[in-house]
Amino acid sequence: MEEQRSGDGWWVVTFVIGVLALILGAVGIALAADSTPNAAAGGGAGGGETEFDVTLADISITPSSIEVPAGQQITVHVTNEGALDHDFKVNGSTGTAMLKAGETTDVVIGPFDADTAAWCTVAGHKEAGMMLMIHVVGGDAGAGGSGGGTATTAPADDSATIDATAMPGADWVARDPLLPPKQSGTVHEIAMAATEDLIEVAPGVTQLMWTFDHQVPGPVLHGEIGDTFRITLTNEGTMGHSIDFHASKVAWSDEMRTIQPGESLVYEFTADYAGAYMYHCGTAPALHHIGNGMYGAIIIDPPNLEPVEQEFVVIQSELYLGPEAQPGNLTKMMNEDWDAVMFNGYVNQYKFAPIAVEKDQRYRLWVVDDGPSENSAFHIVGTVFDTVFEEGSYLLQPDDTHGGSQVLDLQPAQGGFVEFTFAEDGLYPFVTHKFANVGKGALGFFAVGDVDTSALTGH
Repeated sequence: MEEQRSGDGWWVVTFVIGVLALILGAVGIALAADSTPNAAAGGGAGGGETEFDVTLADISITPSSIEVPAGQQITVHVTNEGALDHDFKVNGSTGTAMLKAGETTDVVIGPFDADTAAWCTVAGHKEAGMMLMIHVVGGDAGAGGSGGGTATTAPADDSATIDATAMPGADWVARDPLLPPKQSGTVHEIAMAATEDLIEVAPGVTQLMWTFDHQVPGPVLHGEIGDTFRITLTNEGTMGHSIDFHASKVAWSDEMRTIQPGESLVYEFTADYAGAYMYHCGTAPALHHIGNGMYGAIIIDPPNLEPVEQEFVVIQSELYLGPEAQPGNLTKMMNEDWDAVMFNGYVNQYKFAPIAVEKDQRYRLWVVDDGPSENSAFHIVGTVFDTVFEEGSYLLQPDDTHGGSQVLDLQPAQGGFVEFTFAEDGLYPFVTHKFANVGKGALGFFAVGDVDTSALTGH
């Protein structure tokens, strides 16, 4: 069902709260919070208080720390003043149920005999800053605790690891890199789902990816200037999600709003400008949603494109591994500590499945850097680009100067295309020419003509 809104002030409240949430979520920091607790009752003989008001917001908890007496239960009055769903759990296990915006509940926690913490258990919210430290007064802070009060320790790094020598299984199928054809007509009705799925991202490595339409990247959309896109997004996942098309001119507080599981929204825009654009989830922390798979590309053709033999799309992104079959690691994303850089959502994808083409034919390849954080220097070893279109403008086209380009350079959320031919049969690698990332998965091949690919594919 489509989300309903009521009240003249809805959009103002959502806009103010949402802007704050997007900024904080994107950079992965919390609001500076007053560390002095709002106590409603006195504490025990050892100091500290036994009753507190705690406010959840997007993405913070106020206060950020409290002092409690050793050995006593604590009453916490928890209010969710955020636009997103949040909960409050000691050590991520004991506390409230998930609270919707505006909901309040009381929860009794403790007793405590050691310092500990409570946080929101929505994926990524703790790492983005939704944590409250519980300091015990009059006890042994290193003694351990009870009633949900055991002191927290830094978890071991249990992230999945990529085996550089591994090959995909026999049933693995590479993502088709061909640009999908444009839909007929000028109004494109498209249904998309926000989902959470176990997806293989490298040989033998799966992650619980957050996706559009069960795939990473999401589906590639294709149209022309003047086309209207009417996207119905339905949240089939377990947490809030949203969508943001960089090719659109719409109010962020309306079409890009977060919807909860089971809800839908209609995102409609007219493509007024040509380019290779990113789209992504913007729900806070946006860094986590993008870094965990919620991104894609929409291609809007510039006028008068010359025909080519084939058109391809390559979307570059980073991979920040969490534990096997779990979501990606937000802390790594905040530190720009990626495990891999990949094309179209799989490490070394087109090494394992080279793209078959022919010599002396003209090809167009669209590239979008969906990041979320790393740049791209897209390069094909063994050919020269005679046409370069970047961020809505031609940088190079064939003329009497015979100019050539070696790299399409893109920052995160930028895109464009290059055109080229191959002079001879053989294997032609394509990479980002930031070579530190080639060995981390940003490698593919064009197989031109009748060429042996067994050294790449293992068969």
